[in-house]
Amino acid sequence: MSAPLRRLRETPRHLLVCERSHVRHERSRHAARVRGHAYNCRVSFLIPECGVLPEPLKSVTTDMGEYYLVKNLPLHELVAQEFISAFVKTGSCYALTYNTRIDQDNTAALLPTGKLILSVDKDTYEELGLQGRPSRYSGKKVMRYSADGSTLMSYFSKHQIQAHQPKITFSTLRNLQCPVLCSNELQGKPEESCSAQELFEWLGAVFSNVELDNKSFSFVSTYCCPEPSTMMDQAYLCTITGFILPEKIIQLLDQLCAYFDEPKLAQWVTLTVHGFADSPVSWRENEHGFQKGGENLYNFVVFRSLDYWLQMAVGANDDCPP
Repeated sequence: MSAPLRRLRETPRHLLVCERSHVRHERSRHAARVRGHAYNCRVSFLIPECGVLPEPLKSVTTDMGEYYLVKNLPLHELVAQEFISAFVKTGSCYALTYNTRIDQDNTAALLPTGKLILSVDKDTYEELGLQGRPSRYSGKKVMRYSADGSTLMSYFSKHQIQAHQPKITFSTLRNLQCPVLCSNELQGKPEESCSAQELFEWLGAVFSNVELDNKSFSFVSTYCCPEPSTMMDQAYLCTITGFILPEKIIQLLDQLCAYFDEPKLAQWVTLTVHGFADSPVSWRENEHGFQKGGENLYNFVVFRSLDYWLQMAVGANDDCPP
């Protein structure tokens, strides 16, 4: 088998960083971690032993806000003084090129700080005449420069612009086998609790609707729930897809913490956030590439005590998450 073919068949590697704290701790960085991850396309939360969402949590879930698709927009309009004055200087504005492949196409991202990130091929780079640095992906160059430099609908009225609402799905998972977790044991403890890594893999199986019982006749998956585990009668799963801002995710995380204000059967809840696979950055201004999978996500496990685990993952060639 040739070397390129072997590399294609290898399981993609990734970097996974885990940290533990308490949401009320004065040095907790959970909000900063969320704000630093600007471009989010899917948010999922899982609540064991829950049949109906509390109204405050449901209200936040169904109010993720509109986002807009602007077609055939010249990039220079994002550095026009009128745009900078109308949107960048008055607050946070997020923009990301749509339907582009980060390792092959020219892409751009406008951060809420007002900085424009470009990832372009060699020809475009030379035409622009900007200063940049070589990308670690596909021989591209990445250029960064600061842009110190109405509504979107009216501002872009001369272009094709469409308003979109995030798509929300709710489901109840029956008889779900869940790993046993201990907030003080990130690495787990034999016969007592599972590790953060094992939980991370288990969540991937749950979100992918994979059977967890490792039946001998299954040709799809031999995965099974890590041990020790417990059987939950039901679990509530909600998934939101779209262009989801960090501020909305923080509101959702706050409500998941407030879920434990009253006694609940659940020992913990999870909040998983996936970034756009073809975003030129992951956290803050860290360069991101697709490679084999475009991994770019984080997961909170919030315990009844409001201790939490935060797991941050990217592809092996990306910078390590903060």
